[in-house]
Amino acid sequence: MTAPAPAPSSPPPAEPPAPLRVGLVGYGLAGSVFHAPLIAATGGMVLDTVVTAHEERRAQARAAHPGVRLAAAPEELWARADELDLVVVASPNKTHVPLASAALEAGLPVVVDKPVAGTAAQARALAALAQERGLLLSVFQNRRWDNDFLTLRALLESGELGDVQRFESRFERWRPQLKGGWRESGAPEEIGGLLYDLGSHVVDQALVLFGPAVRVYAEVDTRRPGARTDDDTFLAVTHAGGVRSHLYVSATAAQLGPRFRVLGSRAGYVKYGLDPQEAELRAGARPAAGQPWGVEPQELWGRLGAGVSPVAGDGGRPVPTLPGAYPAYYAAVAAALRDGTPPPVTAAEAADALDVLEAARRSAREGVAVDLA
Repeated sequence: MTAPAPAPSSPPPAEPPAPLRVGLVGYGLAGSVFHAPLIAATGGMVLDTVVTAHEERRAQARAAHPGVRLAAAPEELWARADELDLVVVASPNKTHVPLASAALEAGLPVVVDKPVAGTAAQARALAALAQERGLLLSVFQNRRWDNDFLTLRALLESGELGDVQRFESRFERWRPQLKGGWRESGAPEEIGGLLYDLGSHVVDQALVLFGPAVRVYAEVDTRRPGARTDDDTFLAVTHAGGVRSHLYVSATAAQLGPRFRVLGSRAGYVKYGLDPQEAELRAGARPAAGQPWGVEPQELWGRLGAGVSPVAGDGGRPVPTLPGAYPAYYAAVAAALRDGTPPPVTAAEAADALDVLEAARRSAREGVAVDLA
């Protein structure tokens, strides 16, 4: 009797891919609070090297990320390009273009903190270099993953607001005393001031929600004694679809307005308070799989309604705020590097936002509304 043929053996399980190795340039606020923790929390990514010559920051990086390599200059990364899969540029604004260009020239994909450049033309030139080299280039616009922004997008998709007519967005702070540093420098090459700092966020959000801008009007003011660059700025943006965005960024707001006030043909949505993720990261909390992250208390939920007023005790029905999701940015970057999916934020999108910021500067300087081609 013939013995039965042995059953075919199952192929051995595939080995998980090697983690993507990331070099981080800069370990100030952006590098230490945002990028390094989010990279370290992303599955399939590892923070390989931190570039900083600052001894205290080097010690902080070692303590927060045991085993991380340290480099004193970005050129050390270019020399090891074959050992890395991504470079993140989180250094001062004026260095973004030269460092991103050098990384791309070395054959390395790049993430750049916002603003990617000082002008839209520089951003588009950087995008062209990345395309020519066949490399990923993405801009870190983390506020697209704020809890309130995600909630508002869901409301827009549900149609509960109807046709949006006006979008008000405020990123306001009460900081009457100057802190110093390059962000408050008046030197044009530093690309400082709130217009390019917080303004990069509110403009990007408005364009994502309501599409291209066709007209920009701005009032750009310097309020605090001794200040050398704008610290209280307003932009009015008309979108191609007809929505008007009123955007406020300020360090001199003694009373903070609503983060969002959105007026539609069916209802309005009002939301106070900032997304909690930055505060959590600053306090040392870290996102972890299966653990709550970016969740805010019910008393901070926004409200939806028509013909209502919180002054009269009726601000509409509360809308549960979706959890914030900063980790989604680097998860999308990892997917783009491994699978060729689109990057989560493109340099072309960043250039469109810079068109608006440049138009705002011209509008404030000349006292006119500026039409965008």
